[in-house]
Amino acid sequence: MTDGLFSFLIKVITSWQIIVVTITLIIYFSLVSYVARTHHPSRSGFSINSKPRKEKAPKAAPVEVPSGGEDDDELELEE
Repeated sequence: MTDGLFSFLIKVITSWQIIVVTITLIIYFSLVSYVARTHHPSRSGFSINSKPRKEKAPKAAPVEVPSGGEDDDELELEE
């Protein structure tokens, strides 16, 4: 049973119709891939060979400076 099934699969796979369809599909997908690459340039974020983007450092929050009066000695610093 398995010998008959195996020989049948070999005959189907090596038939000229299957080989012609396979070669036609390979040529078709190669042509479509070539046309897609030439008409649409690769985006830097999605390309395999692109350099990674540099992350921007977050902006520092503004620091509130207390109004410096002579009477204002909150930090108890010696002069």
